Amino acid sequence: MNIDKTFFIPQTYGIKYVGSKLKIIPYIISLLSELNDVKSILDGFSGTTRVSQALAQLGYHVTSNDISVWSEIVANCFLKSTMTDSFYQEILDHLNSLTGYDGWYTENYGINLIHRKRPFKSKNTRKLDAIRDEIECLNLSWIDKSVILTSLIFALDKVDNTLGHYVAYLSKCSPRSNKDLFLEVPKRFSTNHINHNVVKDDIFKTVSNNSYDFVYYDPPYGSNNDKMPPSRVRYAAYYHIWTTIIKHDKPKIFGKANRRIDTKDVVASSIFEEFRKANDGNFIALNALDELIQKTNSKYILLSYSSGGRATKKELKSIINKSGRLLKAIEVNYKKNVMANMRWTNDWINSDSKYLEYLFLMEKN
Repeated sequence: MNIDKTFFIPQTYGIKYVGSKLKIIPYIISLLSELNDVKSILDGFSGTTRVSQALAQLGYHVTSNDISVWSEIVANCFLKSTMTDSFYQEILDHLNSLTGYDGWYTENYGINLIHRKRPFKSKNTRKLDAIRDEIECLNLSWIDKSVILTSLIFALDKVDNTLGHYVAYLSKCSPRSNKDLFLEVPKRFSTNHINHNVVKDDIFKTVSNNSYDFVYYDPPYGSNNDKMPPSRVRYAAYYHIWTTIIKHDKPKIFGKANRRIDTKDVVASSIFEEFRKANDGNFIALNALDELIQKTNSKYILLSYSSGGRATKKELKSIINKSGRLLKAIEVNYKKNVMANMRWTNDWINSDSKYLEYLFLMEKN
């Protein structure tokens, strides 16, 4: 599939994220450009909200949905906030001027002589302790607080000592971790006077009483590795620190990564990550995806899926045909950064590559 380079590809902002869809936004926009009757869009698993940000800038009425609180605050920042940059800058100037101190974050996430494998230098966790405590004293609305917290998360993401997630930390500090934590106003955009929606809920609840012209689904993937143990780290656990910073609840923690107790693998799991089979012999993750597509009240559904996911193309085709018809199927090779038309001849085309992402555009019955 060739992309028309004359398309406007909006600038979006986010953190380092394993499931980021930044590279496929141009192709989502291209697919949408071929549909003439789309006004309302649901981004069902919005994550860092880059897709929601892009489509909102293009004038679509966007509903950004995710179960995570950090996704909610980023969506609030870009889709719902209305105060001027100068309003937020004054708050951030005050927070940047604070003197840091040793607090809960420094104790558990600051690099020191004893604990070398942690996500941030202690000089930055000291600032984090001071800033995060002070935010609670500012009496901000939830939307305005979301902008400030987004600024804090973006700033921390620039000085972390990780590979992009928070279940393991580097033993040799990354160069960026030496930088000083500094908060900046997020680069927001005009929402075109559209009242976008931000929802923090289970996707089945979100679609149960709402309808949309177009729905984009990028669910967490159940691994296709049959040897994957049931004790594996769940997707939600990779970003436990952002949850803690937003909630500021200083929770009980466990393990070498000091994860929140509520991100234990037997607790913080998504049904779409499930690798086991149901009583009917089908994978639980595939049954959930089948149910979700059937329950979605939308003319078009765009499904994003990885070659490392539980489903094969044949299985996905069967799910799609049960609820509608496939309009287009394309693959993204992240390594080569190219798009190609997709065939249904093998389980996965070029399945030896770990960089393949698939887009399935369907029209519901």
